Amino acid sequence: MNPMDPLLSPIQNAEHRLIGGVQVDVSRCGSVRVKRMIYPPGFNWAEHLSDIMGSKLCMHAHVGFMAAGQINVRFADGCVKQYKAPQFVAVEPGHEGWVVGNEPAVLIEFDFESETVGKLGLPSVHHHENGK
Repeated sequence: MNPMDPLLSPIQNAEHRLIGGVQVDVSRCGSVRVKRMIYPPGFNWAEHLSDIMGSKLCMHAHVGFMAAGQINVRFADGCVKQYKAPQFVAVEPGHEGWVVGNEPAVLIEFDFESETVGKLGLPSVHHHENGK
């Protein structure tokens, strides 16, 4: 990915944080938070965020649009899903993920903080689409 790509450029008037190597830019739009998350090549939840977040698995839901790159996600039941741009994303709590390839993964995410699962009607844990 070109470092001059506007998808990676600073966002005016956004709150900017760096957490475990992940660049997070946040803005509030009404009651929803809109976030741009830039996961660098080589990012892995277990290595970079598990200790910081104090949990073996990420317990947040992620809903949005994978704008660039690829992240694979493994759920507690062992199921692995691939999210490769361009793709809409809905990830239930209880997962870990890692960037695939040599380019950053950019996720544009919408959330309601601790109320995301309920407000968006997501399952609180991962279930297979085929019911297994």
